[in-house]
This record gives sequence, C-alpha cells and structure tokens, in this order.
Amino acid sequence: MQYKRILLKLSGESLMGNKQFGIDADMVMQYAEEIKKAVEAGVQVAVVIGGGNIFRGIQATANGIDRVQGDYMGMLATVINSMALQSGLEKLGVYTRLLSAIEMKEIAEPFIKRRAVRHLEKGRVVIFGAGTGNPYFTTDTAAALRATEIEADVILKGTRVDGIYDADPEKNPEAKKFAKLTFDEALSKKLNVMDLTAFTLCRENKLPIIVFDMNKNGNLAKVLAGDAIGTIVNA
Repeated sequence: MQYKRILLKLSGESLMGNKQFGIDADMVMQYAEEIKKAVEAGVQVAVVIGGGNIFRGIQATANGIDRVQGDYMGMLATVINSMALQSGLEKLGVYTRLLSAIEMKEIAEPFIKRRAVRHLEKGRVVIFGAGTGNPYFTTDTAAALRATEIEADVILKGTRVDGIYDADPEKNPEAKKFAKLTFDEALSKKLNVMDLTAFTLCRENKLPIIVFDMNKNGNLAKVLAGDAIGTIVNA
C-alpha cells in the first residue's frame, strides 16, 4: 500500500445516500466494507465524519439559534454519524474505537493522542467524533488537526465528486478536473478543497490531501494502492 496510516474524511451528507435527511443504512455498510478492505490490507485507518445530514452549526444563526450553541449541536450530530459507522464496521467484524472531543464516557473514549495512536497500531479503526470540541471550527479542521496529531501520511477526503474541478461539475459539464495541485496553486485558483483553516494546517505541516469519489466501490483501495484516482494536493 502507498500509505501506512490515513485519515479518511467523510461528509455527513454522504451518509444520506438517496435520502433527503438522516442516515442510509446501505450507505453506511458500503463505507464500512470499503474501510474493512483497507484494514485487511494493513492500513491504519482513522475517520472523521461531518454532521450535515442531521444538523449544521452554521445553519443555527439563520434559524435564530446562538452560533456557539448551534456548533455544539452540530458536534453531537457528528457523534451520531460516528456511532452509525462504528456499528456498521463492527457488524463486519472490524475492531473500532470511538474517541470524542467532548466527554461522553458512556458511548465514547475521550480523545487522547497516545491512546488513539495505540489503537491504530493494534489494527483498530479509530473514529474521531465531536469535531475539535470547540465552536467555530468545522469537521474539515478537525480532520486536519487529528491527522496532524496522529502523524497520518495523508488525508483522504471522500466525496461524491471524483476530484477537484475549476467549477462545479454537477452544474457545469465543461468543468476541468485537476489531477495534481500544489497548495499554492489551489489557493491562487481559489479552489474550495477544504475550509481555509483546515487547508492552512495541512499546508503548514506538508500533509497531502486527496479528494476522490468514495461512493464508487473499490476507489478507496485504488487510492491506497497509489492509483491515479481523484485529485492530490501536496507541497
């Protein structure tokens, strides 16, 4: 495998499948099967999932909810998604640990870097819930932060699009796809790879980002094998 330790970033919306809201059990199991193959190939896998299929903190202000309160609600949504993925993985016989940035000892361990690394070394899938534990930070930032802390080789951002384009490919069929980009090129072209805080953290720590279509069976394994899938952003 091209990478020994990865952080897989999944959006909450991806768990909806064809639904308009909530969690599609079939999609959870599809992701769980892809992750299981990676673990069986000897890759250490950590996961961060968004919560947009349930609640987005940024929506709070528009609905009259305090932004800080809304962000904490969004963090709890990520924990729900994390528990769903954990359940799916355990159904397939994959050992997992859910680590939360917010203490909730009945369902998750507190995030401790050394504990997370030890779980990974033992072949367990580590799922990081509740973002960074702080308001005003997205799950993209949580992914960049946790990946840096556990010294991951790469962030794999699994989306429903097969890479980074110069325009929205779902709206513009003429959009151009990039195979490779440097951090500086992505910034100068104003490409929306991750939010700026997360992107800057990756850039400063020379942590590569690969954006790929996670919904296509086998793509995760291909990325891990070094195949030219999606778009890679590096130094």
